[in-house]
Amino acid sequence: MAEATPDSVADGYARELRREILRSEIQRVQVLAVVLTILLITTVTAAGLLAELFQRIFRTGLSWWEPLVSIGPFALYEVVVLFVLRWRASHDSDFPRYARFGNAFVETSLPSVVIFVLSHHMQPTTVFGFWPPMLYFVFILLSTLRLDFWLSLWTGAVAAVQQFLLVLWLIPLEAYSISPEHALIYHLSRSVVLLAAGVIAGIVAGSLRRQFDKSVAAAAARDRITNMFGQHVSPAVVDRLLASHSDPPSEMREVCVLFLDIRGFTAMTRMRPAGDTVALLNDFFAEMIDIVDRNHGIINKFLGDGFLALFGAPLEDPKAAANALAAARGMLEAVERWNKVRPQTTLRVGIGIHLGEAVTGTVGSPRRKEYTVIGDTVNLAARLEQLTKETGSQLLISGSVHQATIGTDGATDLGPLPIRGYDQEVRVWKVV
Repeated sequence: MAEATPDSVADGYARELRREILRSEIQRVQVLAVVLTILLITTVTAAGLLAELFQRIFRTGLSWWEPLVSIGPFALYEVVVLFVLRWRASHDSDFPRYARFGNAFVETSLPSVVIFVLSHHMQPTTVFGFWPPMLYFVFILLSTLRLDFWLSLWTGAVAAVQQFLLVLWLIPLEAYSISPEHALIYHLSRSVVLLAAGVIAGIVAGSLRRQFDKSVAAAAARDRITNMFGQHVSPAVVDRLLASHSDPPSEMREVCVLFLDIRGFTAMTRMRPAGDTVALLNDFFAEMIDIVDRNHGIINKFLGDGFLALFGAPLEDPKAAANALAAARGMLEAVERWNKVRPQTTLRVGIGIHLGEAVTGTVGSPRRKEYTVIGDTVNLAARLEQLTKETGSQLLISGSVHQATIGTDGATDLGPLPIRGYDQEVRVWKVV
């Protein structure tokens, strides 16, 4: 996988944010479509079955078709919008922002239409104390799912202005009326509350969006760390790297390198189906990964039937050698348990460990970078792992590891041994 560059991370974040907002918009429209459909069915049914009650409530009664004409177009509108949004989502296409403002205006006009229709059947002052004005708050509340402060504010402003204009149109107002229903301040305060509700909904929407921003940014940062440090990094190491808020520098530092290889695995693969081979490796490496994690290391590279693990990088660890040795012993114990439980697939491994200076940092191109270690320390650790075949050992360590672990228990001095690629012999210790 190519490493995400800053531009690609930003583009990926923008795409995910756009998709999330579109999903929220679909969810909001679904709720509105259901609410309006239920409201339409309820009012039409009540108008037909409770005609006498409606005659007492409304001056001239309310015909069944009037709710259908006033609410029906809005319910149909929401169904059409839902279809359009789902189609755009399936084609990974955004819903234009100007269309969102237009959509908010149309939706928030529903209560105004209902108020206007009912004003022909009831006293206008009674209508404004009835349930239709409460619908404004439904649209303001659902506007938070747009994750846009300005859209929520717009919804509240449309509701406030439309309600106040209807009051001016339908009710004769007086600046200092003793009747609240005819007092200017009474209706103006109701519109102010609607506008304030829009502001509050906008603040909530902004808060939801910031939380989404943080979650996506955190996920992107984790992906970047995982890509940089190879195919496996323990959660604890990722958390510490993220807490540092910076990439590890390129530097010369002391690291402990561990190479592990499964002996004879290539020959074993010739007698096993490919699927069984991969499953066996996955099961085995799962145990090895846990052991490396517990001992504060990272697996930097998987090398077919083996891997390279680092201790003391990218995070400094004064006990890097001791942790690497503990991990190696844990691996050998795990192999012994594996062979007892799975005698049909017994495994043997070779492990080499060396402690020394190495160049650490990220290398590669802008499209693909990874954290790696370079230098003689890595080469010698690899040679020690290969030397286990010649010495009949499972675990070999260098003199620097033996010295750093204050005389490893169970270690046998094999003396200076010739190492391929090295002019001088290297003192090697066998650990059982």
